[in-house]
Amino acid sequence: MAQGQVYQKSLLIQYIITPPPSCDIYVCIYVVYLCVFMCVFMLCIYVVYLCVFMLCICVYLCACLCIYVCVCVYLCVCLCVFMCVSVCIYVRVCVFMCVSVCIYVRVCVYLCVYLCVFQGYVKRQALYACNTCTPKGGEAAGVCLACSYKCHEGHDLFELYTKRNFRCDCGNRKFTELQCKLFAEKEEVNTLNKYSHNFFGVYCTCSRPYPDPDDQVEDEMIQCVVCEDWLHGRHLGCVVPDCVELQEMICESCMNRNPFLWTYAAHLAVPGADVQVTVVKEVTEVTEVRVTEVKEVTEVTEVTEVKEVKEVKEETGADESNTNLPNKEEKGDDVIQPSCKRSHEESEPSCRLAELLTIGQRRVQSGAVFWPSGWRSKLCSCTACQERVSAASLSFLLDESDTVLAYENKGKNSEQTQPGHDPLMSALDNLNRVQQLEIIHGYNDMKSELKDFLQRFAAEGKVVTPDDIRQFFEQQQSRKRRRVDAGRFYSP
Repeated sequence: MAQGQVYQKSLLIQYIITPPPSCDIYVCIYVVYLCVFMCVFMLCIYVVYLCVFMLCICVYLCACLCIYVCVCVYLCVCLCVFMCVSVCIYVRVCVFMCVSVCIYVRVCVYLCVYLCVFQGYVKRQALYACNTCTPKGGEAAGVCLACSYKCHEGHDLFELYTKRNFRCDCGNRKFTELQCKLFAEKEEVNTLNKYSHNFFGVYCTCSRPYPDPDDQVEDEMIQCVVCEDWLHGRHLGCVVPDCVELQEMICESCMNRNPFLWTYAAHLAVPGADVQVTVVKEVTEVTEVRVTEVKEVTEVTEVTEVKEVKEVKEETGADESNTNLPNKEEKGDDVIQPSCKRSHEESEPSCRLAELLTIGQRRVQSGAVFWPSGWRSKLCSCTACQERVSAASLSFLLDESDTVLAYENKGKNSEQTQPGHDPLMSALDNLNRVQQLEIIHGYNDMKSELKDFLQRFAAEGKVVTPDDIRQFFEQQQSRKRRRVDAGRFYSP
């Protein structure tokens, strides 16, 4: 029975694989089977290919994603490092700026104290007026730049720009409830100081503040070089020329108080469109007076020089015989007259103002006058003119370094020349190589220690006092002594 079943199965398989040619149904079954098999096989191949392709795409996308993540991480790290470095640099710059500002303020304080206290009246300096301590209605007073930082911090201050021949009033009798923190021992009143309405915060002939909240007209203000008041351009009584920052201005009031300036203005001032200049052929009385003065001075000079020569001649002739004395006196008389004339010509130059008056060129005496650069050097400096400007308290007009432009250029030149000047390098030229290295190392050590010392004050917001600086250098000296003693102990 079992053998029969096995035989039947084998026949079935044989018919399926190789059907007999006489049976059509088996052929159809076989063809269908092959078609199904091929379809299933192709479908399986397509599915496998699709799976492999999708897997490759997934791997590619994963790789791209990983690369993108790595790039992002790298950029984030770089950005963080850059930000950290930038913050560190910014902090160091801020610390350096704070230290620089502290040093600058201290230097300004000590410089102003030295100038205002020990040197008295400063030729030209920046000034402020404190409305908190000396309000309007009281006595006018001015304080220097150092006191504005140290003694009047947080007060209502009026900036006066620069004034000449002024001494700081901080802490004197005008400040009843304030004592100067920089130098307490001051005179009660600085008698040589000159004050104006500028010290109460008003300027110009209109006596208005600057900036003026009620004035809607845009107008620049120009300072008079004589009274040092600031005036609006529309209140000068003349047309403001171009490049006014390179020129100086004298207001009409100061010109009228010193009439001789109008003579200079007719020849030296900046010509304006509204200024008329006329030429007068007459010789003024001032010229005649000036000529008379010159003649009198000439006679006095000649008499004085003749007497001096005679005295010298008598002293030299005392050692010689009396017979030769008359001949020598005659020779001396021959030499006296030309030498007197030459010395007189050299000692007494011609008056420039008198020459300008002789020309007779005049100008309309109204409005402010603008003067070009270098006009002060063209003013007459003879004895009579010096006495005239001194009596009018205008001696500063003969000083070219008194100008505001010279004051500003001096500050710019000092800033430019100070960094380039290195006294250490000039001193090292005279030393050998070993000494140079030792000094350079010591200089760098002290520089780094001083920087760290000042950074502590900047971080804590404290002010560096003279005691702190003195303590720092005492520590440096003690360290130097310890190093010297250690070198002596270990030396053979």
